[in-house]
Amino acid sequence: MSFVLAVLFVVFLLLGLPIALAIGSATMAALHLQGMPLMVVPQQMFAGINSFALVAVPMFVLAGDVMAQGQVSRRLVAFADSLFGFLKGGLSIASILAGMFFAAISGSGAATTAAVGSSLVPELKRKGYDPAAAASLIAASGTIGVVIPPSVPMIIYAVIAQESVADLFLSGVLPGLAMGVGLAVIAILQAYRRSYPRGTAFSLRMIGRTLLSASWGLITPIIILGGIFSGVFTPSEAAVVAVNYAILVSLFVYRDQTLADLYRLIVRAGVTTAVIMFVISASAVLSWTLSSWQVPGAIAAFVLSLSTNTWILLLLILLLILATGVFIETASALIILTPILLPLALQIGLDPVHFGVVLVVGLAIGMVTPPVAINLFVASSITGLPLQAIARAVLPYLLTLVGVLLLVAYGPLLI
Repeated sequence: MSFVLAVLFVVFLLLGLPIALAIGSATMAALHLQGMPLMVVPQQMFAGINSFALVAVPMFVLAGDVMAQGQVSRRLVAFADSLFGFLKGGLSIASILAGMFFAAISGSGAATTAAVGSSLVPELKRKGYDPAAAASLIAASGTIGVVIPPSVPMIIYAVIAQESVADLFLSGVLPGLAMGVGLAVIAILQAYRRSYPRGTAFSLRMIGRTLLSASWGLITPIIILGGIFSGVFTPSEAAVVAVNYAILVSLFVYRDQTLADLYRLIVRAGVTTAVIMFVISASAVLSWTLSSWQVPGAIAAFVLSLSTNTWILLLLILLLILATGVFIETASALIILTPILLPLALQIGLDPVHFGVVLVVGLAIGMVTPPVAINLFVASSITGLPLQAIARAVLPYLLTLVGVLLLVAYGPLLI
């Protein structure tokens, strides 16, 4: 019956159904063919989203939207440029650093790409940077948005795996920084090979001025992460605090948005959250169905029969994660893969928090691997460049991110 479910899922995807409908329809059809009462479907859908931790999802989405649409993103870009603009190709480094700053606010790869790209792409073009390379770098930097905390995918994984959100957030810091450093190395090499110009002259006065200007935005991750790790509030409460802080800054400090703008952003965040929750609830039914059919155990037994070497088994897991991320967007892939791969990861001795970070980093790479490459689509819409050109230019950054994934996955095994 699991084969029937897989075939129906692929058929529905090929017919163009949204991922949530494809998952839900295939699962319901398989359950009906098995003779299972369909009353279990709404029960499991509700159970899948009945978690207090998921309250953080709409809040972080809204906080990221409010910060992205206002002056916060532009001020963060200006601060990053004042730090590294004096280097050859300094704007490339500034775009990565700005992406990391915004990643610590939004928790979304697409939001990070849009916020940084809309601010930096015109300047990169004006300074003579290759447009496709610049767009691909910003898209690749956007992948850090779901790794550096706060991270919406990590919250989803924590709910499914019943792990601590705070532990996942803490474990995502170093991998996110490693991704940024890796991208910066490639950007510097390209800058010298293509003779990119130097940007803003180094000035302590300029750094101080832009730091003061961007301070309201830079305080946001300090409030979020400081509050979580110090135990002042939970991740869900931190998300609510972040929303209130973002609204206060936008309305009364920068005064760059009106109540009408805020209403529009709330509606958009509500729509985005509804889509995420629909995917989670539909995938919860799929996870329950697969578990009742003992599919995860069968997959784990099959993979373990291929080899007894932990390194090889982990490599097989990584290949499956990367392949899934190519065809399915991050949240959906995360929900599908977690109940299947987590038992296998535990059997080969991986810590569940470590595996969660590996899973999120691996699926984040899918954001820049066509055909389902949301960050490339965002970069294309911002720059007006064809997707094919950006996809070709992103290759060196993609290989770097894969290298970081290997480091994150195998690093703890070397210690």
